Amino acid sequence: MPQQAASSPIITPATSPIPLQPTLARLEKAAATCQACELWRTATQTVFGDGTSHAEIMLIGEQPGAQEDLAGKPFVGPAGQVLTEALAEAGIERQKTYVTNVVKHFKWISKGRLRLHQSPNAQEIAACRPWLDSELALVKPYVIVCLGATAAQALLGKQFRVTRQRGEFMTSPLAPFVIATLHPAAILRIPDPRLRESAHRQFVTDLQKVATQLRSRS
Repeated sequence: MPQQAASSPIITPATSPIPLQPTLARLEKAAATCQACELWRTATQTVFGDGTSHAEIMLIGEQPGAQEDLAGKPFVGPAGQVLTEALAEAGIERQKTYVTNVVKHFKWISKGRLRLHQSPNAQEIAACRPWLDSELALVKPYVIVCLGATAAQALLGKQFRVTRQRGEFMTSPLAPFVIATLHPAAILRIPDPRLRESAHRQFVTDLQKVATQLRSRS
């Protein structure tokens, strides 16, 4: 049985207004000028969600990375490759999913020529939440997959711990089924090859649970 998740916090609206009759294309256009927090000042561009509006699965990560910031699309870098491969291993076609992030701008600090990822804070997550809520309202996914702790805690509450509750279906008003798993970037950061392979297998196992849930629906 799915566990009960905490209700989502009340958040303030984004600076750029949500369109009155939104579509994903209209939302993406409106979000491109969002200045609800300060992250827009150092990001190349807004990185909105990507995928079909009829997706049964919505995969939600933390924020775009350096390559996503330049490309303007989510999960196109090394972590995106891990995600695509894991979805294929689990029997899920990525092109039939919708992929997005809790925060739509890349937060980083400079180290030489590198732009190093920095985790978004609560205010930045809250400022971006109306865009994510609008994506959820339009796509209406059957299963939400939270990739990593930031996404899981944003949607399931601060008490949620991926280390303890990974791979468990949770009940939530956001979708019939919500599950949290590892973020593919976290897998890439594991230095030990054996531990990295073990984490990858855990990741695929969690996605296989999602695939099984979809098959049972049909």
